[in-house]
Amino acid sequence: MEPFRSVRGGGARVSLAAAEASLLRSLVGQVMSLVEPDGPEPGEDAELAALEAMVHGPGADKPPEDPVLARLLPDGYRDDAEAAGEFRRYTEPALRSAKYQAAQEMLDTLPESGGRIQLTQDQALSWLKALNDVRLALGVRLGVTEEFEEQWARLKPDDPQWSAFEVYAWLGAVQESLVQALR
Repeated sequence: MEPFRSVRGGGARVSLAAAEASLLRSLVGQVMSLVEPDGPEPGEDAELAALEAMVHGPGADKPPEDPVLARLLPDGYRDDAEAAGEFRRYTEPALRSAKYQAAQEMLDTLPESGGRIQLTQDQALSWLKALNDVRLALGVRLGVTEEFEEQWARLKPDDPQWSAFEVYAWLGAVQESLVQALR
């Protein structure tokens, strides 16, 4: 991948190989499946589901058990479980929806075969949000710490985690390149 370049009037452009586009699409799709907003169950009446949500509150009041989801949907208050639960109940559905929409926007503007891609300012911001969520999710799964470089250096190239660390580093470079192009 060549770095992102800024475009006149805002936004950015980049050329991605088919393998790079495929990898990004796969990773973003996985995050989307994690944060997908709760909707009516198959065959459930949407109006009935909406009424039930009004009676029982809009969302969960407990943090997710999955550490990746807990990182993507953090508590609003670390030292007050009751306030955190109340905050989560009313904000988590919107946060899930916003993350899902940013990821969908990225997929909508990322051709499966790669190639030259030109993004508007808003599309580029959606890419940044989606890339950030992918990096957070992968970082949690890998146990990445502030000593990422040292963690990676301790791995042998035949270690199964080596490739995942390489992808994590590449995602960071993609994200940084896009940030620089938007400045």
